[in-house]
Amino acid sequence: MQFEQLKAMWNDGWLSHPWSQALVIVCAAVVVAALSRVIFVRVFARLAAKTATDLDDRLVALTRGPVFVTVLLMGLWSASTVLGPPDPVPFVIASLVKSIIIIMWAIAANKVTALLLEFMTNNPQYRLIQVRTQPIFELSAKFLVWGSAIYLVLLTWKIDATGWIASAGVVGVAVGFAAKDTVANLISGLFIMADAPYKLGDFVVLGSGERGMVTDIGIRTTRILTRDDFEVIVPNAVIAGAKIVNEAGGPHEMRRVRATVDVAYGSDVDQVREVLTQAATDSGYLVADPAPRVRFRELGASGLRFQVMGWVEQPVLRGRATDALNTTIYKSLNAAGIEIPYSKHDVYIKEAPAGFMGPGSDD
Repeated sequence: MQFEQLKAMWNDGWLSHPWSQALVIVCAAVVVAALSRVIFVRVFARLAAKTATDLDDRLVALTRGPVFVTVLLMGLWSASTVLGPPDPVPFVIASLVKSIIIIMWAIAANKVTALLLEFMTNNPQYRLIQVRTQPIFELSAKFLVWGSAIYLVLLTWKIDATGWIASAGVVGVAVGFAAKDTVANLISGLFIMADAPYKLGDFVVLGSGERGMVTDIGIRTTRILTRDDFEVIVPNAVIAGAKIVNEAGGPHEMRRVRATVDVAYGSDVDQVREVLTQAATDSGYLVADPAPRVRFRELGASGLRFQVMGWVEQPVLRGRATDALNTTIYKSLNAAGIEIPYSKHDVYIKEAPAGFMGPGSDD
């Protein structure tokens, strides 16, 4: 009985007017949207708060807004259809509403994907992605999400995307040939991020001889700051095909420094070894473990050749450590009375040239 009365009011009463019906639909949409927001806040958010991680809490926060707006827009779209506007207004309204919803959910999907990738990279318990490969997955996810969104928006407006895709393929081939160096750098950048031959802060030596710290690893280039404080920008394609020495690689960051010194023949080898070992310890930059060591390398042309070796904490300290080590060695050998030989050359004149008059000549 009550249903029949409501139906009669809808058909014969004030609800029979299109504007009244549209108003009811809008009000219903607002109520449903508000209920969906309450459900997210009161139910899903509370359930997410009981879990050990904050991943679900952040997912609920990211999807709550799009759900509310989607329900509200769908209600407005339904209300517009009741009013029966002339063509092509219904098509424009429907396409516009669908486009807004698609773009809004694409933005939300992009944020959700970034959140999931961050969780799978930084969470030790669920680590499925390496840190060095995370940018590749993020870039691929963005291409997938926004590519799908653009395609759906074109379909919403009844635009044939087949020709666009074919044209994009032809243009892509032409651009690839025209910008093959740029494409090579981009591909090399992806492989560098995946393979990680070096990371930010590492000291590397390029095949051309430049040595410096890696300050930025981009998709197209890598930037290196040298010890002279100027920046070297190297295309990734060059790095991918060249020999790179990573001084910060290996099991640790410590690097060995060496100092070579000659002492005069006749010096006490054991005394020299003791003085050099103490000099390495007193230089101030070499670590105690592993301890510095001294090696008697060879019998040189003008002296006994020794080499002092030690380790520094980081590659950036190599220059300062070498300076301090050489200074301490020189002072220690002088203090111990050990001679450091140097090359001497005696010139003998076998026969004086014609017309040469020696000292004491009367002419």
